[in-house]
Amino acid sequence: MTHKDLEVWKLGIDLVEKIYQVTREFPKEEIYGLTSQIRRAGISIPSNIAEGAARKNTKEYIQFLYIALGSLSELETQLVISQRLNYIDSDSIFEDVEKLRRKLLNLIKYMNSK
Repeated sequence: MTHKDLEVWKLGIDLVEKIYQVTREFPKEEIYGLTSQIRRAGISIPSNIAEGAARKNTKEYIQFLYIALGSLSELETQLVISQRLNYIDSDSIFEDVEKLRRKLLNLIKYMNSK
């Protein structure tokens, strides 16, 4: 089993794809600002899940899951700002963020119980 078999990783990849679709509509002056920040935070989530899954040590794996969780919170904050600036008009991306958060927290809880 690899990181590609993990539902949280798959959800993270799906979220990155959605982020790219949403940020394509952002104003061009945001390309080096909010657009870039959102994309980097989004990419960080499945990347850290993958890196953690590659570790042989459970403690290290959990640490990378927490880093992914931190990136998810950073992303959510940036999406809230984008919504307040009227760059985002849909709440569905926030539902995706919340679903991923729940799955990540459940995985962390499971890994801590091992």
